[in-house]
Amino acid sequence: MKITSFNPLIVTKDVEAVARLFEALGFEKQHNPSGTSAVGNEYTSYRMTDANGFHVDVSTSTGALEKDFTGICMNVDNFDEAYDFLIAHGFINGQNGTVTETGSAKACILFSPSGFGINLIQHIRK
Repeated sequence: MKITSFNPLIVTKDVEAVARLFEALGFEKQHNPSGTSAVGNEYTSYRMTDANGFHVDVSTSTGALEKDFTGICMNVDNFDEAYDFLIAHGFINGQNGTVTETGSAKACILFSPSGFGINLIQHIRK
């Protein structure tokens, strides 16, 4: 398994306000995936990049969210291998054991035994 990118992730109910904050810090929206997760939640995300090549992902979901959540977005070249690795290290699938597959990506959120989250993603190149 190769990690292809690794950056902060913010999940919030007010994705536009958080995106505006990062735009004021010099980040630009580069990618805007949206759709329905494997558990039926609608989501919208922004991949934001600054002039130095730093990234932050900002997302929202119709799923229950008491307060903003900060975690890690980890893109990999082999989802299944990375998923099995994290599960073997005590992570649990935060999507009730499901994986979201969109045709262009395979993803799910996993939580460590101590509570931090990794949004694991493999982009599918056609």
